[in-house]
Amino acid sequence: MHQPKNLSKLLVGITGKKENHWKNKLKEINKLDIAEVALFLEWFKKPQRQKIYQALLKSKIKKIPLVHLRNDMDKSELAFLTKNFASHYFTIHEDSFNVLDKWRGFYKNLFLEMNTDNLLSANVDVTKIGGFCIDLAHFKVEETKRTKEFKYIRKRKNSHYFFCNHLNGYSPSKNVDLHTIKSLNNFNYLKTLPKFLFGKVIALETKNSIAEQLKFKEYLSKLLNKI
Repeated sequence: MHQPKNLSKLLVGITGKKENHWKNKLKEINKLDIAEVALFLEWFKKPQRQKIYQALLKSKIKKIPLVHLRNDMDKSELAFLTKNFASHYFTIHEDSFNVLDKWRGFYKNLFLEMNTDNLLSANVDVTKIGGFCIDLAHFKVEETKRTKEFKYIRKRKNSHYFFCNHLNGYSPSKNVDLHTIKSLNNFNYLKTLPKFLFGKVIALETKNSIAEQLKFKEYLSKLLNKI
């Protein structure tokens, strides 16, 4: 069966908060000869990021299409990732619009991930950047609560601003996103989402090991193919 083009970019993710988190995932990636991944830098301060960058250069990774940024990252870091790993989708949060100027020259490569707190700053303007990175579980929470973020996204459903995604689990009973996946059923909420949300690159954002993420990819490929 022909695989939809967005599934060709369903990526495992390097995530975590501590040094051993990214090191363990990178060790798995090298062992498994994985050449293309997503990188989530939100919790890593600059000294740790420098270690990550050096380790990436020595790794088997060739491409990192999607990178989740921290607001303290400077333009040289984006340039490094673009040059060495063909990074194209740099995902940001709503409060990143407060520091947008320092990323001048990369605006078309910035993609907005919305929060779920029902607060929307006046300076948030997706037309200034490349578009949306829809965190699919966040959207489910926003949809259930009918938040300001949900309305902001829905209002633009017929636009051309939907390009990439973060993908994690979801708990219907608690109405929260899940970053540690304990059951494949945690992904079944995807069946309820509108098609316009799904972009060209979908990055797994879970704390699970790379080996587990690969199992998730098998399940998700079938699930998303049905969608």
